[in-house]
Amino acid sequence: MSDLITPSLVTLDSNLGTDRSAVIRYLAEQVAAQGRASGADGLYADALAREEKTATGIPGGIAIPHCRSGSVLEPTLAMARLAPPVDFGAKDGPADLVFFIAAPDGADQEHLKLLSKLARSLIKKDFTAALRNAGSEQEVVDLVEGALGTGKAPAAAPAGATVGAAAGTGTGSGAHAAAFAAPGGTEQAPAGEAPAPAKEDGEVRRLVAVTACPTGIAHTYMAADSLVAAAKERGIDLQVETQGSSGATPLDPAVIAAADAVIFAVDVDVRDKQRFAGLPVISAPVKRGIDEPGEMVEEAVAAARNPSARRVAGGGGDTEAAADTSREGIGGTLKRALLTGVSYMIPFVAGGGLLIALGFLIGGYAITEVADTVVLENNFGNLPEGGLSTYLGAVAFKIGQLSLGFLVPALAAYIAYALADRPGIAPGFVAGAVAGFMGAGFLGGIVGGLLAGYVAMMIGRLSVPRWLRSLMPVVIIPLVASLVASGLMFLVLGGPIAGLTTALNDWLSGLTGSAAVVLGIILGLMMALDLGGPVNKVAYSFAVAGLGAATAANPAPLQIMAAVMAAGMVPPLAMALATVIDRRRFSQAERENGKAAWLLGASFISEGAIPFAAADPLRVIPASMVGAAVTGAMVMGFGVTSRAPHGGIFVFFAIDGVAWFVLSILVGMVVSAVIVVALKRLRDRKLDRTDAVVEPVAA
Repeated sequence: MSDLITPSLVTLDSNLGTDRSAVIRYLAEQVAAQGRASGADGLYADALAREEKTATGIPGGIAIPHCRSGSVLEPTLAMARLAPPVDFGAKDGPADLVFFIAAPDGADQEHLKLLSKLARSLIKKDFTAALRNAGSEQEVVDLVEGALGTGKAPAAAPAGATVGAAAGTGTGSGAHAAAFAAPGGTEQAPAGEAPAPAKEDGEVRRLVAVTACPTGIAHTYMAADSLVAAAKERGIDLQVETQGSSGATPLDPAVIAAADAVIFAVDVDVRDKQRFAGLPVISAPVKRGIDEPGEMVEEAVAAARNPSARRVAGGGGDTEAAADTSREGIGGTLKRALLTGVSYMIPFVAGGGLLIALGFLIGGYAITEVADTVVLENNFGNLPEGGLSTYLGAVAFKIGQLSLGFLVPALAAYIAYALADRPGIAPGFVAGAVAGFMGAGFLGGIVGGLLAGYVAMMIGRLSVPRWLRSLMPVVIIPLVASLVASGLMFLVLGGPIAGLTTALNDWLSGLTGSAAVVLGIILGLMMALDLGGPVNKVAYSFAVAGLGAATAANPAPLQIMAAVMAAGMVPPLAMALATVIDRRRFSQAERENGKAAWLLGASFISEGAIPFAAADPLRVIPASMVGAAVTGAMVMGFGVTSRAPHGGIFVFFAIDGVAWFVLSILVGMVVSAVIVVALKRLRDRKLDRTDAVVEPVAA
């Protein structure tokens, strides 16, 4: 196994700039200079993108920027001791010790365990103190290798110093023996110490936890150790399941059954969450498990004592559901639920819509009138009139139509899932099917999903005997929530929502001239406002929900679909063009992203503009909105229609008026690109004037 760190990868007491991006770039360049990465730019871009998701600063003046990257050729550690320190987002101030962890996309398990081991070591005060006192690069390397157990611990290390080890990797050597390693991927009290005493008189003594982060290298294990240490200080037995890159061994079911509450410190989904069904739960991002472990343990103890505390309803969960929902307001909860529903709905829509478009391409637009008869009565040995093209076109069209039929049920199901986890899926599907049956459409799916989710969530919070817990998520919650939510849709809400949907469709089909252009402007602004966020998704969902109502006499839904798709293509294409017009106004990472944005924009992936918006939102987002609004207005004004809900320019065969469609996109792209370049030049001129030095005049 090659060395993870060498003296040439260590930088001591250097001024690397005043912001974290400069530090990350320097360390990425060091890794590339040692031949451990194919290029610094790609590694820097991947590390910065990871940093923008969650700040990597932790208490104690430490930062651990890290990433997996296709640019990395072998697992590598680069370290810098900064003077002055740089802010990496920790609550207690800037960091002077920075470890950059660079892992290849296909890093082997042994290397991942060592990288995780280092991350855990950095929460030990004696280890970080030794790093701050190190007098040479080689001494730092010796300290790190001692912590990892890959070399001899240096004699200068404090006597009795301990650092954590990755789960399942054994112990370190010499003075750096592992303090918190538990075999098999679960964290327990330090070896040699008595576990917490048994629970008496209802006192909370046992907790379980799960920690996980997107990369699964650093935060996962540091949060585990921090939580274990905080629980130990309070006389509580806490066992943690680390769901990291180096694998995970599930907690023993007996341990879970004996627990009083569970802590989820995660940024991704908890695997097999149904194991914890019925337990009071505290959930938060994984970084809070590092920054505030004591508070999380105390909140878990309070939840265990509170009969009305939020409880785990069942298995499953996604990244957004893993966030701290207990502190969300109503608006945040609705936003999260809607985004989750739309994200699960889109694959049905995109796949189904493209199959419908393929059916039109093969069998012609008249295929809609004969598809049912053809697929039921014909086969390869009995081709219909029109031959093989008609048969294959009918099959593709029918598969796509059936896929689009899941639009409303899938939307409702996963809105409910976002609120109540797995037990909400079945009630949500049923409520969505009822909404579709009653003609309530997209709006009905949203209402039905919210009803099903909230009812399932409230039932899941009920305190029930332990023997009944296993029945709650699979029988009782789906049964009662389906009855309540779908009953309300049938008896009270479905009719009015269906009437509203019909009125809205009638209004849209009557839009012509200036009214249609205004609608195109509004849709364009929505598509570019948050680039794949909730506003963008509402506009897109509104468009695809109307496709089923489109007819030859009512092309308005197809026009709306064309306007939404064209407007959504503008921001990434405009940013790509801007990097060509004036390369100096963009960083190397942005210029690399600009190359990818050409394809992303052409494919109708608005998220291709996010790296630019994250780096300069005050200029990129307004410029994108102006260009997208121009495009939306032009598409509606020209009467362009799209029978495909996704695919961008690659579904040209399903777009009526494709020349006007392309022209509208090009005009919007140029408008946005020119505006964003002009705004960046204006900013740079102001900075130049501010930084100008006026020479003193001699007396």
